[in-house]
Amino acid sequence: MTQQLSGWGKTPASFPAKLIQPTSDQEILEVLSGPLRTAPRGLGRSYGDAAQIAAGLVLDLTRLKPTFELDEKTGLLTVSAGYSLGEILERTLPRGWFIPVTPGTRFVTVGGAVASDVHGKNHHRDGSFSMHLSNLELLTPSGAMTLTSSDPAFAATAGGMGLTGVVSKITVKLLAVETSLIRAVTVPTRSLAETFEAMTRDDEYTYAVAWIDATATGSRLGRGLASFGEHAKIDELFGRTIDQPLAYHPKAVATIPVSAPSQLLNPLTVRLFNSAWFQAGAARCGEKITSLDGFFYPLDAVGSWNRLYGRRGFLQYQVVVPYGSEELIETIIGRLAAGGHPSFLSVLKRFGEQSMGLLSFPKPGWTLALDIPAKRPGLGELLRDFDRRVAAAGGRVYLAKDGRLDPELLETMYPNLRKFEEICHNLDPEGIMATDLARRLRIGGRH
Repeated sequence: MTQQLSGWGKTPASFPAKLIQPTSDQEILEVLSGPLRTAPRGLGRSYGDAAQIAAGLVLDLTRLKPTFELDEKTGLLTVSAGYSLGEILERTLPRGWFIPVTPGTRFVTVGGAVASDVHGKNHHRDGSFSMHLSNLELLTPSGAMTLTSSDPAFAATAGGMGLTGVVSKITVKLLAVETSLIRAVTVPTRSLAETFEAMTRDDEYTYAVAWIDATATGSRLGRGLASFGEHAKIDELFGRTIDQPLAYHPKAVATIPVSAPSQLLNPLTVRLFNSAWFQAGAARCGEKITSLDGFFYPLDAVGSWNRLYGRRGFLQYQVVVPYGSEELIETIIGRLAAGGHPSFLSVLKRFGEQSMGLLSFPKPGWTLALDIPAKRPGLGELLRDFDRRVAAAGGRVYLAKDGRLDPELLETMYPNLRKFEEICHNLDPEGIMATDLARRLRIGGRH
């Protein structure tokens, strides 16, 4: 072990991890009783290094699926952490139950949803994923425990990026629905000010999100398409007769077979795409009935969509800033466009009440998520400047999507960091639970 960990100052790729695929809680506890640093992993779709650990052990939890119990009267679901949200929907939606909070992809495991305390288009009303849990079971180097929201360890685990232990099972309250369809309304906006104004209508709707044309400049900067939605009821189907209103059969409609040339997504092509997308969206604005996947998971329909960015890849930069910091959102969008850093997909949402999670990302304010081609000159320096501005404004960067944040800013962004570290130490005195993210950000001395 000493030889393996002595190289922790080097590039993580220099010391590959060993992958383990446990199928039971007992197997996990046996691994956690050993000396090697261990990281839990779901479907491995974090944008950064949250589910990696150089020279350690990675627990692939996708085979941990012994429990799936749905109370069809109350909507309470007790489920193992290895199930993905998509797998849950395929089994609960035909029975009239939907996940209370879902991110923009169904390819997230239950354990990952807790560790990132995921949010969705309904955060302004319903908060984040952890706020809908009755309890969770946590496996730690100190043993197994069942936690409720009143437990300090629960607050550390919700949004804790897998550093408190391994979530093995949860009980969550599902949402009753009549159909697997969404009644959606789209409103075009001509500027960022109009986009902000349109999004204040989100109190009228359960779900709200705005796509932004991040390449537009001048008076059109921040123009976009504000979309709102509700679960469609049987009597809201505009006269259509549907034999199976709760049917759900997700599938990919296309797959990107190989990586595109890295120069494909350049300022010109992204600007042309964004302009065409805005014009097409504005032309079909209004109310319509749409599929659940089309509203919540549009990118899931395109297999290996990340290959569009070429071998250089991309990074997703997501921040939240408090209300009253709208000018900072404008600055971020404007400087990226002016600097030739095209965001292929840009999303704006409003956040509501913050959860009890000590490292949970959402807090009241505006959140902006940008997909940016990586390794472009000047991008790193620009993002570091944004980080400092976001921290100064009382905002934060989303750790589940981060791979580059300056650790000196972490406590400013997450003021409960020291309390989180204290709980982690009590649960795991030897620091067995660790990730490359924790090491990079020096969380709890893991470096």
